[in-house]
Amino acid sequence: MKKSEAIFGVARVPLDALAVLAALLLAFRLRQLNIDFIPGQNLLDASGTLPDMAWYIVHFIVPSVGTFLLLSAVLGLYTLESTMSAWVEVGRVILVTALWVVLVIAWYFLVRKQLFFSRALLLYGTGFIVLFVEIGRAALTMLQRSFLRAGMGRRIVVSLGTQGLAEAAQDILQHDEHYAYLGHIPDLDALKRILHQQTVDLVLQTDPNPGGDATITLINYCRSHQVGYAFLPPVLADVPHQLRVERLGLLPMIRFQPTPLDGWGRVLKRVFDIIVSFLMIILLSPLLLLFSLLVLIGSGWPIFYVSQRVGEQGRKKVSILKFRSMVRDADLHKDELLAMNHRTDGPLFKIHNDPRVTGIGKILRRFSLDELPQLFNVFIGNLSLVGPRPHLPAEVDRYSLEQRRVFAVKPGATGLAQISGRSSLSFDEEVRLDLQYIEEWSLLLDLWILWRTMFTVFSRRGAD
Repeated sequence: MKKSEAIFGVARVPLDALAVLAALLLAFRLRQLNIDFIPGQNLLDASGTLPDMAWYIVHFIVPSVGTFLLLSAVLGLYTLESTMSAWVEVGRVILVTALWVVLVIAWYFLVRKQLFFSRALLLYGTGFIVLFVEIGRAALTMLQRSFLRAGMGRRIVVSLGTQGLAEAAQDILQHDEHYAYLGHIPDLDALKRILHQQTVDLVLQTDPNPGGDATITLINYCRSHQVGYAFLPPVLADVPHQLRVERLGLLPMIRFQPTPLDGWGRVLKRVFDIIVSFLMIILLSPLLLLFSLLVLIGSGWPIFYVSQRVGEQGRKKVSILKFRSMVRDADLHKDELLAMNHRTDGPLFKIHNDPRVTGIGKILRRFSLDELPQLFNVFIGNLSLVGPRPHLPAEVDRYSLEQRRVFAVKPGATGLAQISGRSSLSFDEEVRLDLQYIEEWSLLLDLWILWRTMFTVFSRRGAD
């Protein structure tokens, strides 16, 4: 760690203490003078419960400053390495101040068995603490950045290895004012030549091999010459947002998480699916009965077509319901129509003006109404409302390893690919969109896709 970085980090402690002190003194003086929240509006009465200044300083300000500093330390506001973003810092200062208010109220109510002597003073103090602490920290950050721009306190970094530094890491090292990047070197001998000329704070290895002599020798050299050593993950460097740093006992471990749809995200998505699918089944029940009757009159029994598709994890098959839109023996004629398949870019089978489609089936397919029974699949858990397109086992057998990544989540009745072109997309584009959904999932993204699905269905864009 650079000496200047440590100095600026330590300086935050007395600066925060002074900010809290000034905030509470100003709040006391404003309440003492009965200055209202809104100028010109007489909202406050004269307070007869304010203590004298000496008691206030000793019994309230001093403990408050200590409590604020302790809470700030617990929430990581005094880490010496300045890697926290400005917005995260603002949020934590507000959180610390809120916790301080809760502790003050709890102390007076639960321990001293009385209310705080001035609610207006507490409100003033809360606002001033956030304001003064943020102003102080912003001023300190601006001063530190002026030193960094002058070349003082920068970490001098070189990357080392047979493979080049990742573009994203190189961009940060070249443009972040905390670093002075000397460039990429191939091996330890090149590092030794640089160290003869100047100091290096950090060596960033791009191709670590834990059992290799070159890596072990490099680490030992850095440790014996007081040079920091770090490495970038040799695998999955293209998806850093999907890597999580965890601990296996006392050992650090980097874990790959295929999708943010995990833990509570999975629970929330399932609850959302159950509630929405149930409500839609109730609301659309007249239409479901009408379409069932039309299929029965138009082409007889059965009303539903049950398609076996590959489900989550790519292991088990799930039965997907649709209104039958083709003749009863449609699957028996599939081999005869393979030459008419217009999806030659992948394993999917689609043909324009399929002769197997019935009259009522054309109407249902035009607006994707044949897929309404899939709401029952969503309700029982075979499908999700939003997810990758469920594919046939014969199609999945022809998937590449990368394409099989779509099975990380449950397939969906609609998805990002369906609202982005449907059958007009190439298979590679469809897979890319499905993988994008898996890697960037959020409940807001699901809501947006469901909203866009309505417009896509009525526009009939990309429908077969």
